[in-house]
Amino acid sequence: MGRVAVLSDIHGVLPALQAVLAEPEVAAADRIVLTGDIAAGPQPVEVIDVLRELGERVLWVGGNADRELVEYRRGERQEIPDPIGPYAARRLTDEQVEFLAALPPTLTLPVRGHGEVLFCHATPRDDEETVLVDSRLDRWAEVFAEVPGTVRTVVCGHTHMPYARLAHGRLVVNPGSVGMPYGRPGAHWCLLGPGTDLRVTPYDIPAAIARLTAESAYPDIEAWADYFLHARATDAEALRVFSAS
Repeated sequence: MGRVAVLSDIHGVLPALQAVLAEPEVAAADRIVLTGDIAAGPQPVEVIDVLRELGERVLWVGGNADRELVEYRRGERQEIPDPIGPYAARRLTDEQVEFLAALPPTLTLPVRGHGEVLFCHATPRDDEETVLVDSRLDRWAEVFAEVPGTVRTVVCGHTHMPYARLAHGRLVVNPGSVGMPYGRPGAHWCLLGPGTDLRVTPYDIPAAIARLTAESAYPDIEAWADYFLHARATDAEALRVFSAS
């Protein structure tokens, strides 16, 4: 692949997704890779439908929130940690539940300038394991223990904060979150190949909040959208929470 657009943690926020998909470099990318947590949010059905309409250009990786929606619908769990999760799970069609259930946990793809790139949600071995930009090197050694030596770049999501760093000679990239960013507003994503370009797409957040309020039946959707679309959770707050977990 010459260029790959990486979108992570969309969380069912259709206006943010559509803003990113309208970016010329996303439209021109050879592939769009999704690194999980796609549907758990206010517009799960609509987000899945829009992405599936793009056909084979889109390559999917499942995240922990996608797995939780499936488990909830199948009766394998009675609760979901994210309060909006049960709403999103009930909204999905049966066919969409099975589609999410079949998503792979990882994907490896050759990308110009990066060689073999491994895409995952949280870490290559676990869909909800937490690693951060400042995680110690021995922690990264644990996380990469079973990653083939041919893989020189690992792309992950999960923490909703963008970064790029080296760890034991591997480049680790997190594109941040499209729909639920921490630290600063906007729809965050990454353009990979031949370099590593962390991007943020601004969009009309008041209009998006109004749209979600009108189109989503989730209780207190206006408060939910105001909090997450404005990124009212700071990066410092998020790092403290993740570091304590």
